[in-house]
Amino acid sequence: MGSFFAGVKAGTLAGTAYAAGLAAFNVLLLYALKPDVLTIISQSYPSVCASTVGANSTAMGVEDCFSSVVAVYVPFAAFLQFFVAMVFSGIFGAFYEHFPGRGPVSRGMTMGVAVGVSLVALNLAGIDFDFAARVAVTTFFLFWTFAYGALMGTLYRRYTREVQFVSRDDKVLRLMVGSKDCTGKKRTFALRSSHDVRAKLEEGSSFRGWSVSGGVSVEDQGSYETTMEVEGDGVLIAQSAPKS
Repeated sequence: MGSFFAGVKAGTLAGTAYAAGLAAFNVLLLYALKPDVLTIISQSYPSVCASTVGANSTAMGVEDCFSSVVAVYVPFAAFLQFFVAMVFSGIFGAFYEHFPGRGPVSRGMTMGVAVGVSLVALNLAGIDFDFAARVAVTTFFLFWTFAYGALMGTLYRRYTREVQFVSRDDKVLRLMVGSKDCTGKKRTFALRSSHDVRAKLEEGSSFRGWSVSGGVSVEDQGSYETTMEVEGDGVLIAQSAPKS
């Protein structure tokens, strides 16, 4: 089931760190290899970025072009990286249980891989201008993407709680959260959230009540349709009995 808003909340922090880290690394790399970068800029864009600028020339100096890359291109790329990360954060939150993995960190890393692949496809993985830069960018990008995924999963777990739904007789009684059947499943919900729950009974059965444990509570334990409050991890149990 997951929580879209918890995903966005976690993604805001994790995505900011991710984009900022990529931007900082690219700026450091540009300055570390600045002589090579200046040469590549002047050779690739001679009409725009000239090594020497004449009095009547409309071209920028190569140093000005380098400054534009650092001050304009890198921040813009970081914004796009953050945007992509936020899109996947919402998807991750809404469909958390469907992501491969055995826990929040492994599932977060799976999501991180999806973000990384998307950035590569959009040519936003980093500035790639020669072999040395390509090796450095690829190495850092892989490391930072997996770290981002792990952070995303950790933060998502911090903002959500897990609830196990149990029916004492799942052949005649099903536990519904909204319109979704959660019988026998463990689902995540935003911390301190409320959800409508209902016991769906087969003909010939009656509802006996709800039992709760952990950080889960219900407004009316005797009503087959009530509201569940999630304050922590817990279990919600529905009990039925044959009609007398």
